[in-house]
Amino acid sequence: MTATEDKFTRETITAVWPWSDNLFSLRTTRDPRYRFRAGQFARLGVRKADGDIVWRAYSMVSAPHDEFLEFFSIVVPGGAFTSELSRLREGDELLVEKQPYGYLTLERFGGGRDLWLLATGTGLAPFLSMLQEPDTWERFERIVLVYSVREARDLAYQDVINGYGQVEHLEGLTDRLVYVPVVTREEHPGALRGRITTLIENGELERAAGVTLSPEHSRILICGNPEMVDDTRQLLKTRDLQLALSRRPGQVAVENYW
Repeated sequence: MTATEDKFTRETITAVWPWSDNLFSLRTTRDPRYRFRAGQFARLGVRKADGDIVWRAYSMVSAPHDEFLEFFSIVVPGGAFTSELSRLREGDELLVEKQPYGYLTLERFGGGRDLWLLATGTGLAPFLSMLQEPDTWERFERIVLVYSVREARDLAYQDVINGYGQVEHLEGLTDRLVYVPVVTREEHPGALRGRITTLIENGELERAAGVTLSPEHSRILICGNPEMVDDTRQLLKTRDLQLALSRRPGQVAVENYW
């Protein structure tokens, strides 16, 4: 075994399912020694036909206590990684680097009453992992999950989001969740329309959530496309909501999903 091979495990895909034409999820086996915190990501490797391995970072959808790993992916036309990943089926191999990464975790914050989870597209993944942990629900009085997509058909995991109340180990906690779906390119019943930044600027997001963004009470995690992450972070900064750094406490933590 080479030094490189020492760094990853070979997992087996146990399920693959589509959400739309360009979105899908997959599950794999999980090495019992693999440990991560909710919100972290893994480096996944796919072996191409020529033997080369392509690597990309993917946040875990699965919870730290699950016996499997689950990932949520978009298919990028001609993409070096997603084109390879999307062709895999049950029984195929997926490489998982042994070391998890990332700091989009609740350990970034002190205090706080309201937890805001702002996601676009597959950036929803780390928040689904987080919402399976009782500690997340017990720590905050209110949790606002904002999930933005271009078209309504891209609203994945709706059964999971709407089903937290039936999860046994979350019993009595899930009334703290406010779910705000956002669709940017079309009208959809029950969803806001517009970019997350626009909905913050015009106050529509806070009105829909029934919760006010404030430095004292709000703790905000942002995950999605880099433009959204940067624009939202800069907008929140104008409202004295600062990035949480190791040397400085703050109210905002971010992850660029690609």
